[in-house]
Amino acid sequence: MEFDNNVPIYIQVVNKIKQDLITGKLNLGDKMPSTRDFANEIGLNLNTVARVYKELEIEGIVFTKRGLGTFVTESEEKINSIRSEMAKDLLFNFIVGMKGIGYKKEEIVSILKDNIEGVYNE
Repeated sequence: MEFDNNVPIYIQVVNKIKQDLITGKLNLGDKMPSTRDFANEIGLNLNTVARVYKELEIEGIVFTKRGLGTFVTESEEKINSIRSEMAKDLLFNFIVGMKGIGYKKEEIVSILKDNIEGVYNE
């Protein structure tokens, strides 16, 4: 995993795990690697991975069973909520960026319409 120096690493890892959930690379109820194994796997400090797991637990994305490990939520509703939240964030950043370079609302919509066909016809 490559990291962006402008965003805290733990947030990048949390977002990657969220992406893996909504794309099906991680499934509902899957057992997560131990913090030590995950730290070794992605080459991060153990404390950073512990912070990732803590954040995921606070957000209700994972839960811990004492003595058994950490597991992905079993709530499909939670995954759908994450997907919707990530989509809104992407759209917001896109729209703000386009507005920042001088595009009007109608122009942004037109650009989206013109380009979405190219992406979905691939």
